[in-house]
Amino acid sequence: MNNNTHSLVQKLWNYCNVLRDDGMSYGDYVEQLTYLLFLKMAHERSQPPHNQASIVPKGYGWPELLARDGDALFDHYRHTLERLGLERGTLGLIFAKAQNKFQDPAKLRRVVADLIDAETWTILGADVKGDAYEGLLERNAQDTKSGAGQYFTPRALIQAMVDCIGPRPGETICDPACGTGGFLFTAHHHITAHHKNLTRDQLKHLKEKAFTGYELVQATARVCAMNLMLHGIGSEKSVPVVVGDALGADPGARFDVVLANPPFGKKSSTVIVGEDGRTSTEKDIIERDDFWATTSNKQLNFVQHIKTLLRNERARGGGAARQRPF
Repeated sequence: MNNNTHSLVQKLWNYCNVLRDDGMSYGDYVEQLTYLLFLKMAHERSQPPHNQASIVPKGYGWPELLARDGDALFDHYRHTLERLGLERGTLGLIFAKAQNKFQDPAKLRRVVADLIDAETWTILGADVKGDAYEGLLERNAQDTKSGAGQYFTPRALIQAMVDCIGPRPGETICDPACGTGGFLFTAHHHITAHHKNLTRDQLKHLKEKAFTGYELVQATARVCAMNLMLHGIGSEKSVPVVVGDALGADPGARFDVVLANPPFGKKSSTVIVGEDGRTSTEKDIIERDDFWATTSNKQLNFVQHIKTLLRNERARGGGAARQRPF
C-alpha cells in the first residue's frame, strides 16, 4: 500500500471511529460509503471533461445532497436511498433495500462535505481508490464482531491462486461465490501487470466483458460492485455482479477461468417452523442434470458447478482454482 493509499484509508477510517460513537458498525460504515461514493462518482462523470449522461434520476444526485444540511439533508438522503432502490440495473444493485444508518445529521454532513466531496474520485488511479476501499474492507473483516471475514479471503492466498492460473487478455473469468470481489480484481491486475501493451479492444473487453461474479447476499453484492468499479471493472451503467444462488441452476454461460473460495459448510439445510411452533430441519439437496452427484454437500456441489462453468477449449487446460478448507 503506497503513501497516497495509506493516507486515504486512514482518512476514511478516522471518520468511522467518529461514527462508532453513534453505534454504527464497520460494515454499516462501508455500506454507507458505498452509496455516497457511487453518487459522487456518477456526478463527476457528468461534469467536464467527461460530460456523460448521469444514470441517477434528476433531483437525487450528489449536488442535491451537498446543498442540504441538518434535517433537510437527513430526510433527502433517506428518500434518495428509497428512490434509487426502486431502479433496475446498476442502481438497483447498489441501492436495493438501502437504509440510512446515520443517527446524527451533522455527522452525515461531515461525511458528505468534508470526506467524500473533498476528493475527486474519478481522477484517482484505480490502484489508489480501489486499494483504499479494499483497505476498509480488510479492516472490517478483521473485526470479528462484524462477521465480514467470511466474505474476505486473505489477499496473499488470492494472489497465489491467480498467479498459478495466470489469466490472459481476452479470457473470461468467473467467481461463483465472489464475496467482495477479490479474485476478480486481482485477476484484472494480473493481466494488466503482465501484459503492458494491451490493444484498445483488449482493454474494453477487460473493463466490460471479462469478469462475472455471483453473490448470494445482497449487501455483500453491492459492496463487491463498488469494489470492482473502484478497481476499474465495469462502470456506473454496467457492473458484472449477479445477485442470487449460484448453485440454483446452470446459468448457461461458460468461462475460460474460474477462481473461487466457495462456502465450506458440508451440509446445506432449511429450518421449517410448523403451525404448532415446532421446528424441523430439511436438507437442501441440489438436483441438477449437469451434476454427476446429488447431494447436500456444498463443497462437492461447488466443485460440480465450477466444472459446468468451465469451457473445454482453453489452450493450456486447467482453468479453475478453488481454496481447500484447512
